[in-house]
Amino acid sequence: MSAKLKQLEDILRPVVEGLGYEFWGIEFRSQGHHSLLRVFIDDAENGIGIDDCEKVSRQISGVMDVEDPIQTEYTLEVSSPGMDRPLFRLEQYQAFVGHQVQIRLRMAFEGRRKFQGLIKGVEGDEVVVVVDDHEYLLPFDSIEKAHIVPVFE
Repeated sequence: MSAKLKQLEDILRPVVEGLGYEFWGIEFRSQGHHSLLRVFIDDAENGIGIDDCEKVSRQISGVMDVEDPIQTEYTLEVSSPGMDRPLFRLEQYQAFVGHQVQIRLRMAFEGRRKFQGLIKGVEGDEVVVVVDDHEYLLPFDSIEKAHIVPVFE
């Protein structure tokens, strides 16, 4: 996790959790003079609706105005992780063992950067993914982006 993401999470996690929601994760995309800050919240029992996102967004906006950790203009989005939820922490991979996942690495591993397969588990700081009957141990620190692939039956 970058220093900027860590700083933002340290500021925003207590706000989200203080409102009774689970802080699922955060994305920050710096795009020149205008950036995007996306905060994912969850509520396993009740789900997340537009009212929840608005409530959290108002609180986050107030805290961000005071703390001012982003020096350029940015857009704030508060969202549910959805069915194709992004994965940010090792515990989240463990919670979704048996689910399909798409993973993009920062650098190639065994000649490839993109993997889609079944999450088999977590071993230490590696995510175990089975792709076409081949098991890969992907170092968590090398994962750039990952999300669950929803299955519709």
